[in-house]
Parts: sequence; structure tokens; C-alpha cells
Amino acid sequence: MSNNTNTFSPSPTKIKDQKIGLPKGSSITLVGAGAFGGWSALYLLRAGYKVTLVDAWGAGNSRSSSGDETRVIRSTYGDNEFYFDLNVRALTLWKEHQKKWNKQLFFNAGVIWFCYNEKTPLVDDSIPFAKKHQMEYEHMSLAAVQKKYPMVHTDNLSHAWLDPYGGYLKARESAQAVMDAYVKEGGNFVQAYVTPGEIKAGQLNNIQLSDGSTLKSDAYLFACGSWLGQLFPEVLGNIITCTKQEVFYFGVPKEQAQQYDQMPAWIDVDGKDFYYGIPGNANRGFKIGVDLRGEKFDPTTGERVSNPQVLADARKFIEMRFPGLKGAPVVESRVCPYENSPDGNFIFESHPEASNLWFLGGGSGHGFKHGPALGELVAKGFVGG
Repeated sequence: MSNNTNTFSPSPTKIKDQKIGLPKGSSITLVGAGAFGGWSALYLLRAGYKVTLVDAWGAGNSRSSSGDETRVIRSTYGDNEFYFDLNVRALTLWKEHQKKWNKQLFFNAGVIWFCYNEKTPLVDDSIPFAKKHQMEYEHMSLAAVQKKYPMVHTDNLSHAWLDPYGGYLKARESAQAVMDAYVKEGGNFVQAYVTPGEIKAGQLNNIQLSDGSTLKSDAYLFACGSWLGQLFPEVLGNIITCTKQEVFYFGVPKEQAQQYDQMPAWIDVDGKDFYYGIPGNANRGFKIGVDLRGEKFDPTTGERVSNPQVLADARKFIEMRFPGLKGAPVVESRVCPYENSPDGNFIFESHPEASNLWFLGGGSGHGFKHGPALGELVAKGFVGG
């Protein structure tokens, strides 16, 4: 197999413009039951394909990027209207499915952005899109922040923006709910580790499973997150990289538990670490994560234990921004592997040497929320021609 990495250039436009034209009734094997793979399998099944979904450890497993308790859901992407629109659609689908499944997955806690400068392009440039969708943000002066959220230290901030339409999603439970729906609607699930078979005459012949069997389909879609670069090193080894991202859950003071839990999800726009958090966090503790990319990480063999320096830095920050949490105990911690594309854009493209082999990935730490809308787009791409 040749080194053809230059074929791939992540782009939002490519995702919505793919027209594959696979006849309905064709068989598709989809590898990876996370946020991208699970939703894509469900929508491909609903589109009339014979879908087999394969995952080594199951939906929402602890190795996966979809395995933590919660994820922020927000539309704010600077001047990137595609991702804003994609999230608006995803939010609609999240609400529809949780009603259909009678299971709350979306928590409309809002998202507050802590801004250091008068101009904050990451937020400001999204305001026209928010107005277009009638999902306007609320500008908050420091006095307003202090009055409504007195636990927040604001001396080094300029202002804040509150997105009242965002909040957080249950991640692990969502991945499992999607899997349950997929199986109930007639999808086939196989728990096994996958090795790609041979590519001959411009086609992937089959995939080999860890139990010694093989699967042969008309098309293959690999949406296996951080494992993409390992399974296809010649094509994706320099495109999809995995980093170790750590989150910590702090215990809040018993006298103010409700006050902290009812805060919105928050994002600190410091231009470097971009600490973020989910105070309510499904009653697991006051969650804080760092979006600054961590060390290189192996998603299979890497141990999910925290780096003492990362914890020390996170504690220093949280005690600055939320002084009432000084000395707060860590009640849980998680490692979330990010599968990063070079520019943070998602990838939905075919293998350069196999027209029936497709890749879906590049979540880059912000993909989970988009799952249902992305799965819907992928299914439309396979149907279209």
C-alpha cells in the first residue's frame, strides 16, 4: 500500500458533499460503536442498508472517546457556520431521540464563556449565526456574573457570554442508548477486534475478526476513533493522532452543593489551556477538563491514570476561578483519548486505493455532540449519487 496521506485534507464541505450512491439493500460493515459509528450505523440501517456494527469492547467502553460521563454541547465555533448549523441539527435530533427513547440525555444547563478580552472572536463571530437561528447569547457584565454566580472569580475577565440553549449530554449512557436502539431496530452487532483485509483491484476484500472469522460486505466504514491511525498507518498515521486528555471531578462543599450543581457548563477562553467544566455532571462531581492537547497516547494499552502535574495545574486553575473549591477533593478522574485531525475538522473520505472503504473520524475533542447530525449526513451520503 502506498503512502498517500496527501489525499486527505479534512474539510467540513467534504462531509456534506459526499455522494456515494450505494444501492439500498447493500451490506455495510461499520467498525466502531462510538459517537460517530453508533449514530451512523443507526441512520444507515434506517436508510435501508444491511448493517453490521463491530466494536472490540462495546458502546461507551472506558477506552473510547465516548466513554466518559458527560460532554458539553454548544454551537459556538467562531466564524465556522457549518459546525454551528451541524450542532443546531444535532440538538434537534438529541431532543427527538431522548423523547422517543424516554431517556433524558440532554441537560439544558446552558454554557457560559469566560472572556478575558473585549473582543473574543471564538464567541463573537458566532453571534450572527445565533441570531439567524433565534438562539441568541446573553452578554453578561462582570457584575452580572458575580450576582448570578457568586462562586466565580472574575477579576481577570472582561465579560462573559451565556448560551442558554446549550448544556451537556450524558456520553457513556448516550452511546449505549444508540446501540440499544440500533439492535432493537434490526441492526447486527458483533463484538470483536478488527483487522482490515487485503485491498485488491481497488476494493477491500474483507475484514478479519479477532475470533478468526471474516466479514465481507459491499462497503466498509471505519469510524473507530483513536484507532484509525493504527489500523491504517500508511494512509492515516500522520492524519489521525491520539492524545491523552484528562478530566477531574472535584467534590463541592456540602453547604453549597446545589448552588454549584446548578451552574451552566463553562469554558474559559484563555487562549491556551481552554479549561472547561460541567458542574452538574450527572451528579458525579464538579468536572474540569483541559482542552490543550496532552501527551501522545495509545488507546489500547495506555493506562487511564492521571498525570500528577496535569492534576496540579488543573487544581491551581480551579482554585483561581472558583475560590470556594480550594482544597476540594478529587472524587473521580478520567482519561479521554482525543482522536485529532491536523486542523480539528472531521474526516469523511474514501481510502485512496479502495473505493468501497470509507473513513469517518477526526472528532478532535468536539465531535460527540454532533453524533446524530453527522450520522444523518453520512447516511445521506451513501444514499446519494
